Amino acid sequence: MPHPLASLEHAVLTRRELLCRSGMGFGLLGLAGLFASEGTLFGQTETTTFANPLAPKTPPFPARAQRVIHLFMNGGPSHVDTFDPKPMLDKYHGQPLPSGPLRTERKTGGAFRSPFQFRKYGQSGIEVSEIFPHVASCIDDIAVVRSMHADVPNHEPSLMLMNCGDARMPRPSVGSWVTYGLGTDNQNLPGFIA
Repeated sequence: MPHPLASLEHAVLTRRELLCRSGMGFGLLGLAGLFASEGTLFGQTETTTFANPLAPKTPPFPARAQRVIHLFMNGGPSHVDTFDPKPMLDKYHGQPLPSGPLRTERKTGGAFRSPFQFRKYGQSGIEVSEIFPHVASCIDDIAVVRSMHADVPNHEPSLMLMNCGDARMPRPSVGSWVTYGLGTDNQNLPGFIA
């Protein structure tokens, strides 16, 4: 009996053929994009225009910010040590969690409070850890998100929830939705990089 893959011998592309065909395909996509931006694709006249889905759009409210820098510090300092004090951790420090042990792949112990002190800063009164004295001085110009909540104690699914709204991949992220909704001023650079 012949090997099941023997019949596919002639149907399978060699590596060289695959690279040649895919390279030409990507090259033609790029060329089509250049021609479309210059208006020379498909015999376009100057009156023919296509709506660019990433062109800047008028926001529903007057914009005050010109740029947004979204820092998501995966692997950075813990939120309970930086901008998110948890007074209940002080109360239960060293004790088992009132809700019971966390369901996670690691062994969990008791509650552990932050070793750092927090103080309110600015007109907003946002509490900032003592490890960020210079950031605290401009805290009124910073948006701090404290509304994130997940029932999953593991980091990776929680990261997906924070950035994509779903623990499963692939889903568009916050930056993708903002770029889609508002567009981007620069058509030569990506409006969002993850």
